[in-house]
Formats: sequence, structure tokens, C-alpha cells
Amino acid sequence: MSTNQGYDVVVDVDAEGDLGHTDLQEDLEFHSSNFEDNQARTKIPPDQSRGFLPNNSSSASSSSKRYLWSISFYAQFFDVDTNEVLRRCYAAIFPRANFLDVLEGNPDLYGPFWIATTVVMILFLTGTISQYLSMKGEGHFAYDFRLLSGAAGLIYGYTGVIPILLWGTLKWFGSESANILECWALYGYANLIWIPVALISWSPITILNWVFVGIGFGISALFLFRNLYPVLSATDVKTSKILLILVVALHAGLSLAIKILFFAHGSPASKKPESHDGDDKLRRMVFGS
Repeated sequence: MSTNQGYDVVVDVDAEGDLGHTDLQEDLEFHSSNFEDNQARTKIPPDQSRGFLPNNSSSASSSSKRYLWSISFYAQFFDVDTNEVLRRCYAAIFPRANFLDVLEGNPDLYGPFWIATTVVMILFLTGTISQYLSMKGEGHFAYDFRLLSGAAGLIYGYTGVIPILLWGTLKWFGSESANILECWALYGYANLIWIPVALISWSPITILNWVFVGIGFGISALFLFRNLYPVLSATDVKTSKILLILVVALHAGLSLAIKILFFAHGSPASKKPESHDGDDKLRRMVFGS
């Protein structure tokens, strides 16, 4: 038997070992050689798990992880563009559908943060104007930056803490639809109405300021009631009613705080410095100067 170009040649030989009249066309049989196939079957496949470059699937799964201390973890809460924020602001002022449907499963913190910051700055500016007009030219007017700290504490505290308490209460009563980001987004966009209210509530006419603040309370409270009612209804009837009353009562407290602290004469948020004339007289009597 000999091999030539991948074929096996089989030759029939007589018992005496004589080829004799062997007819090659009749006695030779050609078979396809399986020598290369045997080599392929006996070849050891390479180890794909020990390559020099990492596997793409493993790198993709590791890159999808977001850690609390990474920027990508917080970037997902601000994943909106300007047009989307404006659309949500319009839906908050002129609601036609449930605001949770407007969010489309992507609640953001970008809009609520800048809305709250704008409200803080406008409350400080218009509150300062209201105080200036209430002085009626009596003495030198001095800016009171305690108005700024008071506005920041009131707006940021209300917008940041109340949604957490509401979300925790809903979780406590077994609500599965409660989402902390959606609660933040609802309360954040509900503050939008206070921007025009603050811009027009600096006048010294007290009754007019009460009307403006009342309108702001009505619009924002209706916005919260309309969008929180389906979420609060996930609890029992008694609990949902109590929670709705608490939501409206706390929002009324915010409205009263805005009116009394920033748009009322003699605001507690901006007390005039106390006079120390008595202390000066006593000091002169003791030290003789």
C-alpha cells in the first residue's frame, strides 16, 4: 500500500506473490484518505479563557456596574436634555396627563435641583425688595443674608426630606410602586409654580400677596394630589386618606412659611439687629468713658 496525494492505493496480490496479469483498472481501489481528518480530531483546541486581551463580554458586564462613589452612578439621575426638562416643566404647570406618565420611567434630579435653586434665589431677591418697600425710607437699608439661608433651608429641606419620609411610609405599608426618585421629581417640579408667585408677591399690599400665595398653593397642591393619589391608593383606604391629608397639610405649611417669612412686614426671617444702647451706657458708667 502506498499513498499519493491524499489517496490510499490497494493492490490485490496472488497467493504466490505474483502480480501476473493484474488489471490495474479492475484490481486497484482508490479510497479517500482520512489522515488529515484524524489529525484534526486529535488536535487540542486552544484555551480561549487565557488570552492576552480580556473577553469582551466580561469587560462589558464589568463596565455596566455603577458604584456609589463613581460619577456614573449619579450621572444616571441627570440623564435628560433641555427640551425634556422644558417639556416636564410645561406638564407641571399645565397638567393634562399623569406626571408619572410624562416621566416615562426616567425620573430626573436635574430639573428639581435647578428649580429649587431658582426658587431660593428669587425668594431672597423679592423678599429683600419687600423689606425695602416696607421701610418707607426710614434709615439706611442693609441687606439681610439670613433671608438667603432661610430660603435655602426651607426649600431644599422640604423638597429633599418630605419625599424621603413619604417613600419610607409607603414602603412601610407595603407599597411596591413607591419610587424615591419619582417622589423627588414630583416635589421638585411642584416647586415650579413658586417662581412666578415669588416674582409678583413683593408688593406691600398684604391682601394681594395672600391671593398670589393662595393661587400657588392651590396649583401645586392639586398637582401633588393628582399624581400621588394613584400611588397612595396602593395602601388601604384609611391609610391613603391620612397620607393625602398629611401631604396637603405639609404643603400648606410650606405656603404659609413662604408668605410669612418672605412677604410680610416684620418677617421673623430677617430680624433687625438688637440695639445695644443700654450696654454702652453701662460700659461708660463703669469705665468712665
